[in-house]
Amino acid sequence: MSNTTTPAILLLADGTLLHGQSFGKVGIATGELCFNTGMTGYQEVFTDPSYTGQILIMNNAHIGNYGTKTDDVESNSVKVNGVIMRNAEEQYSRPMATNNLKAYLTTQGVVAISGIDTRALVAHVRNKGAMNCIISTNTNATLPQLQQQLANTPKMEGNDLSITVSTQKPYVFGGEKQPKKVAVIDFGVKRNILQCLVNIGLKVKVFPSKSSLADIATFKPDGYFISNGPGDPSAMPYAISLVQDILKTNKPLFGICLGHQLLALANGISTAKMHHGHRGLNHPVKNLLTGKCEITTQNHGFIINPTEVKNHANITITHLNLNDGSIEGIALKNKPAFSVQYHPEGTPGPYDSRYLFEQFKSMIYAN
Repeated sequence: MSNTTTPAILLLADGTLLHGQSFGKVGIATGELCFNTGMTGYQEVFTDPSYTGQILIMNNAHIGNYGTKTDDVESNSVKVNGVIMRNAEEQYSRPMATNNLKAYLTTQGVVAISGIDTRALVAHVRNKGAMNCIISTNTNATLPQLQQQLANTPKMEGNDLSITVSTQKPYVFGGEKQPKKVAVIDFGVKRNILQCLVNIGLKVKVFPSKSSLADIATFKPDGYFISNGPGDPSAMPYAISLVQDILKTNKPLFGICLGHQLLALANGISTAKMHHGHRGLNHPVKNLLTGKCEITTQNHGFIINPTEVKNHANITITHLNLNDGSIEGIALKNKPAFSVQYHPEGTPGPYDSRYLFEQFKSMIYAN
């Protein structure tokens, strides 16, 4: 465990004040409080662009015990605003690791706090719901100053964060000699999602979130992929419009997480903020088409409206969450388009849902 003695505090929007130790950059971080229940995969989680704007509670008791590795990342940098841990470990046992967690977070400019009873804090969030919070490892900051900064922190509702993590220029990601091409609309795509598309034999080109259909059409794609990403999907009218334009092409479309919500919005289905979201590696989901259950990786704080989906003439519900009954997958009856709320690439997590990439490929070849 770290021998850090620099004090740190965690202040929640409901007034809860907790004390711990600094583990990372000295400074102040604000964002929406959320939690991940995964036992492993912390580096992949920290670099997932969907966590942009959030302060993350890691529910496992020990974080950092296998260090960090250069290629265990889902993007080019840590994307969480801050990290909350119980026992933050500097020593690590993995021979392949290239750094310890404290050095990694410090280099990446991430404010983190350890010594917090994270399981009690997770129980608090489950009871009270997601809320903004502030971490301070800056001993010069006074409590009134932190309270004011926290009060000025934007809420997640109505906040478009995908524009802050999307690529600024189109780029090709592997598979250049493949016969079928997929245009990926990047709202915060994870690296291993792109790798899954390449692994099944597709040429992948990634486009900025604010691309027009005309911009993308120059690539002459055989299918379209709508990526995961952070923020409130209802605050992204440009993205909803783009998905509507893509649907008019009658080319296969596959959406993941934010892409699932955007597909619903493009068909007149509203989205809503969840009480505290789904984030972890062990969420059970039932495939209603096959009757089989999948253990899934999830990271989302918004859901699509179940009543509106059930009453929609052109939408079939394909997947349901077995914990709370929320809709985890849909398919259009009149278009070659489908989406899931979870992360089928499973990095970190199980590979139960990777068949969905093959399903997308089959749709492209059949179209």
